[in-house]
Amino acid sequence: MSIELYALDGCPYCEAVHDALADHGIDYETSWVEALHSERDAVKRVSGQRAVPVLIDDERGVTMSESENILTYIEQTLATDR
Repeated sequence: MSIELYALDGCPYCEAVHDALADHGIDYETSWVEALHSERDAVKRVSGQRAVPVLIDDERGVTMSESENILTYIEQTLATDR
């Protein structure tokens, strides 16, 4: 899968990203992370930090964090490529 989302269950910022991807019919895979920041090693490996959400678009070589940035990317890049 070329789109992967690192997310925390119950995180409102992660839910907003999930909703945007679903609303645009974009296929993606979710990697659920632990609630404790200290246990988010996978997120740190891919993004350099432990906060979520983190979106990875392998096809375009993009890794990004911050929900507002991700939502903009979905609207301006992923949704327009469909």
